[in-house]
Amino acid sequence: MARDYYELLGLNRDAVEADIKKAFRQLARKLHPDVSDEPDAEDRFKEVVEAYEVLSDPEKRQVYDRYGHEGLRRGGSQPGGGGFDFGNVTDLFSAFFGDDLLGGRQGRRQRGGDIAAEVEIDLAEAATGLAAEVPYEAAAACATCAGSGAKPGTAPVTCGTCRGAGRVQHVTRSPIGEFVRTGACPTCGGAGRRIDDPCTDCHGNGRSVQERLLKVDIPPGIHDGQRIRISGEGHVAPGGGGAGDVYVRIHVREDERFAREGNDIFSTVELTFTQATLGTSVTVPTLEGDMEIAFEPGTQPSTLRILEGKGMPVLQGRGRGDHRILVHVAIPRRLNDEQRRQLEELDRTLDDDAYRSDGGFFTRLKSAFR
Repeated sequence: MARDYYELLGLNRDAVEADIKKAFRQLARKLHPDVSDEPDAEDRFKEVVEAYEVLSDPEKRQVYDRYGHEGLRRGGSQPGGGGFDFGNVTDLFSAFFGDDLLGGRQGRRQRGGDIAAEVEIDLAEAATGLAAEVPYEAAAACATCAGSGAKPGTAPVTCGTCRGAGRVQHVTRSPIGEFVRTGACPTCGGAGRRIDDPCTDCHGNGRSVQERLLKVDIPPGIHDGQRIRISGEGHVAPGGGGAGDVYVRIHVREDERFAREGNDIFSTVELTFTQATLGTSVTVPTLEGDMEIAFEPGTQPSTLRILEGKGMPVLQGRGRGDHRILVHVAIPRRLNDEQRRQLEELDRTLDDDAYRSDGGFFTRLKSAFR
């Protein structure tokens, strides 16, 4: 059975891109067959690479978060079958030799960080879906300096160390040859420029923290703990790069009237001894509001009434689960003398036929399990 990808990398399910990359590099250095002496290092290394291949790809990760390994197989995204892409090869080399051994990141536009946000909704809202407003804070381009980091009327100057490239090269000699390692310029930190007169509002950072309100469309049938990714609404990168993403975790509040299991909803109804014996109609709550339900005479304790198609919608699919109602029968605990006499008299008039079940033992057993 395939292991959970987050467990393989030692991550929580809300891990951001930087966490995933860091965990992969640490494990790659530890488990690579040419480095590790552990007997199962090669198999574990392949598992770690497979996990990284999925979790580092936003689309594959979204499918995996919602549907697991089966979702990847059904969607034709099963990892490990097509080899690495160039981005993963670069990350694998950088695990041993540092960033940009192959120049993989040079020239890429910097991307801002991702943001984790949360929103709470009711179970009834999870059943219908809704547009929720999620407040959060994000780093945006400074309005005073338009993101340049320099005081208005001035401009950044080109870094003399890297000459504006933001990267410097180091040559490492080894028994098998020379490796050219490219890394961030130590003088400008990779920005390629120097700010002599910084903006007084952002202090040269080029960004300021702003409060935002994000409108998120939550689909019907969503489960507690699932996340929705909103692209391009995260932190803006320094120097005018692209924005990261926002990952909104959905918390579905517990509803004291219902219990949810998958797409099915469970609730209970309590009938008195006489109601269960004589039959009755009672009002029960459902996800769509109160509903009048009739119970036939002789309703037994633990009877299960099933309202087909009244449960939770199937997330991004068709149909709905069921609403299952378990019957509890309340037995009188305190009777006066007259009530006791009447019950004893009734008991004497009842024969075996009055208690006869409509089904045999196995029929009742199957019904109980259903």
